[in-house]
Amino acid sequence: MCTPLRKMRVEKGLTISEVSRMTEIDVGNLSRIERGKQITSIETAEKLSRFFEGKITEMQILYPHRYTAA
Repeated sequence: MCTPLRKMRVEKGLTISEVSRMTEIDVGNLSRIERGKQITSIETAEKLSRFFEGKITEMQILYPHRYTAA
């Protein structure tokens, strides 16, 4: 599943390690969030949305299955 978060990161040309370092989110947690294997907190979703300058919403991060083509 290519979640909106992963799509956004790839479009920006960033590695998961770079996003992890710049947002201070654990790389393992970020990887699981990005793959849709872990539900994140509202605070983390807000942090990621701000990092990507609002080009991805908290809802897209919290509920990726709603925004991913089957």
